Amino acid sequence: MTKAERTRHFIVEKAAPIINRKGMAGTSINDIVEATSLTKGSVYGNFESKDEICLEAFDYLVKRVGADMSQAMSRGTTSREKLDALFSYYISNVTGENNYGCPIMNFGTEADDTNPAVKVKVNKAIVNTQSVFAKIIRAGIESGEFKKTVDADAFAIKAFAMIEGGMWIARLQGSPKQLLLIIDVLKQEINDYCQ
Repeated sequence: MTKAERTRHFIVEKAAPIINRKGMAGTSINDIVEATSLTKGSVYGNFESKDEICLEAFDYLVKRVGADMSQAMSRGTTSREKLDALFSYYISNVTGENNYGCPIMNFGTEADDTNPAVKVKVNKAIVNTQSVFAKIIRAGIESGEFKKTVDADAFAIKAFAMIEGGMWIARLQGSPKQLLLIIDVLKQEINDYCQ
């Protein structure tokens, strides 16, 4: 990595949690300058605009979430265990300290009508996350763990939407109660899938 690449990465790494918490519009370039201890000129010497930092911050956050999800799932050996580990990841994500919510939801909510470039990235992240769920279900069908009649894509869409909604409510209410209920409903559905 060149010095310029390291500096860009440093700026994104420091700016990403702020942007995820305060939003793209709510984060000022001064917030980024303060977080990085760099000058405004140095930040703009590495990025053309705050929008460019926001785009890279989203990529950075989604990559981190994906790595955390993969690490959680690696603890499971069966498809059911992998799904349980994924559910536990989402619960710990909501109940953990310094959690400012899911970047897919945070960036998506803000960008749906205002930032087409971010909207494209968020849509891709949604599809990729849903494919994680579908892939686990398909592996369970192939191994004989789940019934052949299970619709992996339908479950993936439902699970993603329910969990994202549950995380949103948990953040607004300051309680994981509804997310826990949603996870229990999804676990019961998985029980019904078992042979």
